[in-house]
Amino acid sequence: MLAFNRLRIDHGDGCPAVEYRIEDDHVHSRVLGSATERSGAIEAAWERLTPEELRSHVMADTVVARWLSRRMGVHRLIRACNQDSPFADGDVQERWDRTAA
Repeated sequence: MLAFNRLRIDHGDGCPAVEYRIEDDHVHSRVLGSATERSGAIEAAWERLTPEELRSHVMADTVVARWLSRRMGVHRLIRACNQDSPFADGDVQERWDRTAA
């Protein structure tokens, strides 16, 4: 995986670092709690962010949201935030096809 598809946030106040990655059009995160995890000796499990979690980042204009916007592009990020919406890509195309016919 390319390093520019990862973002690590370390608050520096003793809280665990959080790492984000983009893989196959999905955003994942993991918490790196100990020094051995941060050095890569032990890796925490990656968890896929839900559309709600992505929307929360976007609405709060977090560092993660700005990074995702630059890496994924605004349109892909918005689609990822609305994957559970009735207007996800396939549904919009299907509605467009029905109205255009």
